Amino acid sequence: MASLLCNARIQLTDTLEQMQQGTLMRKVKSKSWKKQRYFKLQEDCMTIWYQSKRTGKTESAFSISDVETVREGHQSEVLQSVAEEFPPERCFTIVFYGRRGNLDLVAGSAEEAQCWVQGLRQLIEVATTMDQREKIDQWIRDWFQKADKDKDGRMNFKEVQRLLKMMNVDMNEDHALRLFQDADKSESGTLEGEEFVLFYKALTQREEVLSLFREYSEDGKKLTLLELVDFLREEQLEDEGTEELAMELIDKYEPSETARARHVLSADGFLMYLCSPEGSIFNPQHRGLWQDMSQPLCHYFISSSHNTYLIEDQIRGHSSIEGYIRALKRGCRCLEVDCWDGPNGEPMVYHGHTFTSKIPFREVVSTLGKYAFKTSDYPVILSLENHCSMEQQEVLAQQLKEILGEQLLTTTIDGHVPSQLPSPEELKHKILLKGKKIGRLEDTLDGPGDEAPEVSDDDNGAEAEEERRRAKKDKETLAQALSDCVIYCKNVPFRGFQEAHSHSRPCEISSLSEAKARKLIRDEGNEFVRHNAWQLTRIYPSGMRTDSSNYSPQEMWNVGCQIVALNFQTAGMEMDLCDGLFSQNGCCGYVLKPPFMRDKETLFNPSDPSSREGPGPITLTIQVISGQQLPKVANSKEGAIIDPLVRVEIYGVPADQAHQETKYIENNGFNPCWDETLQFQLHVPELALIRFVVEDYDKTSRNDFVGQFTLAFANIKPGYRHIHLLSKDGTSIPPSSLFVHIRITEPPGPEQD
Repeated sequence: MASLLCNARIQLTDTLEQMQQGTLMRKVKSKSWKKQRYFKLQEDCMTIWYQSKRTGKTESAFSISDVETVREGHQSEVLQSVAEEFPPERCFTIVFYGRRGNLDLVAGSAEEAQCWVQGLRQLIEVATTMDQREKIDQWIRDWFQKADKDKDGRMNFKEVQRLLKMMNVDMNEDHALRLFQDADKSESGTLEGEEFVLFYKALTQREEVLSLFREYSEDGKKLTLLELVDFLREEQLEDEGTEELAMELIDKYEPSETARARHVLSADGFLMYLCSPEGSIFNPQHRGLWQDMSQPLCHYFISSSHNTYLIEDQIRGHSSIEGYIRALKRGCRCLEVDCWDGPNGEPMVYHGHTFTSKIPFREVVSTLGKYAFKTSDYPVILSLENHCSMEQQEVLAQQLKEILGEQLLTTTIDGHVPSQLPSPEELKHKILLKGKKIGRLEDTLDGPGDEAPEVSDDDNGAEAEEERRRAKKDKETLAQALSDCVIYCKNVPFRGFQEAHSHSRPCEISSLSEAKARKLIRDEGNEFVRHNAWQLTRIYPSGMRTDSSNYSPQEMWNVGCQIVALNFQTAGMEMDLCDGLFSQNGCCGYVLKPPFMRDKETLFNPSDPSSREGPGPITLTIQVISGQQLPKVANSKEGAIIDPLVRVEIYGVPADQAHQETKYIENNGFNPCWDETLQFQLHVPELALIRFVVEDYDKTSRNDFVGQFTLAFANIKPGYRHIHLLSKDGTSIPPSSLFVHIRITEPPGPEQD
């Protein structure tokens, strides 16, 4: 059974064996909560459980695939708080994906800490590089361990029936017994090792994939190179370098060496390809950086967070450095800091006039300096909500300059007043401060540059007087040193598109509440799109959202607003859309807007799709074929099996907003088959996001969420594709997937009429 239990790629080192024997360590939650727990790596080398030293009761377990990284030393707020008590070489932090809290641990010695840090890193490396086949094997190992009640490495029929229930399979007893007996080659009445693998293979036979395979395979046993090329061209619409691609896929996904040598693909290899990144609905070429990064900043949608320091709600929530680390790791490029006067002349960050906890501004800036460019090289905008006295504003400026050094942008890139915003490419590895500024940008620089915008006639007189008055008022409340750090993102109140246009200052930015933005979208949609073609706009959630809920970012993106700030700490459809849009282009936090939104003279208005020049609507046809190994609903009763349905939701301009769903399948979360076709018309496909949601149908109350996947229409690959589902938190839940067929039909061009 050991061969089944442990991943073949894991070499059992002394380190891992030591972890399997178990170690007593302190779990730390705060300065006063430090309790001993016994940690142990399980036989499968992919699960760790820990138990209370006092009660001996297993407290919790987690899978290596849930762990994002391990930090050594005092690299969390909790461990910093006990730094005087425990030396850094004995401390480490386990960081999980998604919104799950960190696990802070103190080992008995530096050697023990190193053993766990190195061992965990070795296992994380294996977990992150698993292919779909290995993920399925791992999934089955996890279930085997849960169902093997007496831990003898064998499973009798009763245990197998229990396992099927746990795995979301409702199978009639005769059929289950037949599969069990077929796999029990030794006729011992139990399944062990390879017998269990046989049973699992019979269970996971994919009829819908086999029949597709046979359509293209002449002998029903293999696809020759030419047959595979036919499939790739006709079904997957791969029209460039198809033969090279076919060779590549055989080399990569065919498990049999002899088949590889003969350049043929078996049914197993065909399924492996369909489950791979190349067989995914998400165009693999768009995963990396694929867009032009040399356009002005205002030509991009920018991943933006609101109240970044909060990891819960905004009335009593906990302010934490982790909020910044999590946002930056997700590719977020605009962060918010609320600064208030703190004790001993140290400014603090928290949500004013509420019960949220506080963090020193200095720590936020250090974290920013450390994590800003780990996920993306492109600029970070720090949106400063400044509530500090003049004295502490001086401290803000000093800390920004001292800690960030060269990273902080303190002058324009060429020393001149710009006629347009610089590009993400020109601002690589730079941190831009967004805040109030005394006077104009040209006053900061040595006189106006060559490209200073023309001053229009009506810009003098009364308006100039008004500007002088405003600058004088700012001087009384704003420290010059802090004002000088603001270059390309000067906060100005919004006084209408006309006034902004008459000044034509690309380095100014207005922030609007979601309600104000909605009114402008309704009344002046086209003017809003034009405005956003040359200047930045930031949108923030209504102050009434004390639970840190989110608004839909889509309607703001529809008019080209770049900085649409969301509460990253709150999971749900709105964050799914945000993650869906920014999961492309190397997750760099910048996505180029479509051409008709980058033109200052554009006629586009989202409420009138015909204002977008170009052919008529395209048709998106989605055949929802089947689902694979769907997860249980959180906190469901043991033995409960889901009744899944799939809903496809379209987010885009109002005319494109739509959703359709399949019927539900009773009692089958393991391999439900819907085989239903849904069809949508998209008038502005360039702005559309598609969200696939799986729910557990409930006739008496709201359906329960099972999994989802969201992507921009621009990133969809046509043909037979797998959709790898994500949890509510946006983390992957292998091997859960949907199998679909996608067809995109363009309207006939004028010459075809």
